[in-house]
Amino acid sequence: MSFGQGGPGGGPGGGTPDWAALAENAERARARRRRWLMIGGGALATAAVAGVVAVAVINEGGGGDASDASSESLPSPEDLPSSSQPEPTFKDDAPPPPPPEDFIADSERDKAPLTSKTLFPTTEMTVKGRTYERVAVKASTKCGSAAHAGLGPVLSKNDCDAIYRATYTKDGQAVTVGIAVFEDTAAAKAVKKGYKPNLVALPGGDAKDFCRTVECRTTVNQLGRYAFFTIAGHADGKASGASDKAAVRAALDGSEFARQRVYDRGEKQAAEAAKES
Repeated sequence: MSFGQGGPGGGPGGGTPDWAALAENAERARARRRRWLMIGGGALATAAVAGVVAVAVINEGGGGDASDASSESLPSPEDLPSSSQPEPTFKDDAPPPPPPEDFIADSERDKAPLTSKTLFPTTEMTVKGRTYERVAVKASTKCGSAAHAGLGPVLSKNDCDAIYRATYTKDGQAVTVGIAVFEDTAAAKAVKKGYKPNLVALPGGDAKDFCRTVECRTTVNQLGRYAFFTIAGHADGKASGASDKAAVRAALDGSEFARQRVYDRGEKQAAEAAKES
């Protein structure tokens, strides 16, 4: 039996199949499929990444609800705590100057120059807007010579160191101011307590002879180691009774002026002490 050309198992047409060619064709087809799968997968991945980026950009830009909520939870700029620290404050702990009375209480501390010029430095006396003209000034270490019989012994008994007098006039009135100096406050207080009339008026200018043998207005007071006196009346020598308001005012003005002059003395020394401390 003859099988003809090619023998058994032949394909159509009777020839033997080209197995190598078939295998090569199949491999090329599989390779094409793999390339298309890879291209398609890459495209899908790229699309997915692009979508993630787009969402992220939207959220960052504040377009979504989450972004809005986050923004509202932040405090406004004026509510944010300040980073600046408070400025330090410094308390002035410098001790206050000593009171002026301490420097006029006794001779141990009262060391400023003491003369007619320091007690009566100007040619006028002004008290509560009333100005008097100075017409005489005198200092004496013999205190009794500036006082009448009643006051002289009181000054001597308490060891008066010196007495300074100045006379001022205004509108026909004359007043002599006398400031007596003692060792300490106790002596000056004793003089005020034991006072008897009166200071001798110091003549000068248009007050030629006043308060000599006629009634006049007098005062006495004390501050620290100083006692001060005034005698006031008409500059022309006429009497000044208790109802003479102009003479009374002149006597009181002179007393206030003396008190202020003594106090100023203590105040200046206290100020100097404060500068040195």
